[in-house]
Amino acid sequence: MVYSTSGRGRVFDSVLTTVGDTPAIRINRIAPDHVTLYVKAEAFNPGGSVKDRLALNIIEAAERDGRLKPGQTVVEATSGNTGIGLAMVCAAKGYPLVITMHDGFSVERRRLMRFFGAKVVLTRKEDKGFGMYSKAKELAEANGWFLAHQFETPDNADIHEQTTAREILNDFDGHRLDYLVMGYGTGGTVSGVGRVIKAERPDIKIILSEPDNAALVSSGTPQARTEDGEAAGSHPSFTPHPIQGWTPDFIPLVLQEALDKGYTDGMELVSGAESIAWSRRLAAEEGILTGISGGASFAAAIKAAEKAPEGSVLLAMLADTGERYLSTPLFEEIAPDMNEAERALSESTPGFVYPM
Repeated sequence: MVYSTSGRGRVFDSVLTTVGDTPAIRINRIAPDHVTLYVKAEAFNPGGSVKDRLALNIIEAAERDGRLKPGQTVVEATSGNTGIGLAMVCAAKGYPLVITMHDGFSVERRRLMRFFGAKVVLTRKEDKGFGMYSKAKELAEANGWFLAHQFETPDNADIHEQTTAREILNDFDGHRLDYLVMGYGTGGTVSGVGRVIKAERPDIKIILSEPDNAALVSSGTPQARTEDGEAAGSHPSFTPHPIQGWTPDFIPLVLQEALDKGYTDGMELVSGAESIAWSRRLAAEEGILTGISGGASFAAAIKAAEKAPEGSVLLAMLADTGERYLSTPLFEEIAPDMNEAERALSESTPGFVYPM
């Protein structure tokens, strides 16, 4: 192992200038033998997820064109990662932030956003993503707040065109890359990356993924929309799933670009159980900590790899870190107390035995 000791070669004026430039990391122990598999670890962003990118661009683009006024409150509906990213950005820039989120998402997300200074308004999980989205719109209209519109704004996909896609091309410049695998939340990553990949490296196949019990895109049923493109209600193929951050109960307008323009080359469906299992294996066997959505993208990459020709190279997007899932099924088998094997180790020597 050769350790880097050169630093980054620069100092940073703000935490916000550290967003992006996340690493592509080879999978060494659990990848199928006939392929080479990498993951792009978005947990290396300062707020711990890929959504730091869109959060920063939504705010800065709105500042540039005057949609966001100094001191104006920002409001958004989120399953958590966009809210955490927005909370970080708003804290650094001095904007008040209100987040709407249904109560089915992990409590760690709420606490992280509040830790950054945001207010979190809960809705019922029975009202799904569309309910928390509608609440954010109500609050914005009633108070004159800036609604971030992550599911509709072109600022979302634009940042992935400008940063994520370029990072991938630079990291694999002169090297083979056959498949890029990811799920979708807002759809910004696949639409933004797709613009660049399909123009400059059309040999790379983009594989999209979604939960097997919430296969909205795979159903072929179009999303009902209002005149301005917003979702007009829940998609009929949606049922609740445990992959937080993936696949809301509607097809976002930002994702529609990738679908309409044919950026994707295939679809893999994954279950919640598969997603959790692969997230656990990434941690225990590769030392890579990611959440359920990261496990889901990796599960989809494994499925794509199984069908890929010998020697193929794949890159899976891992959207976030695993620490914001402590209260979810991802960690339900991880006990806080010693198990029998740990107790036996403690008692195998005479000193400092922890009491029962």
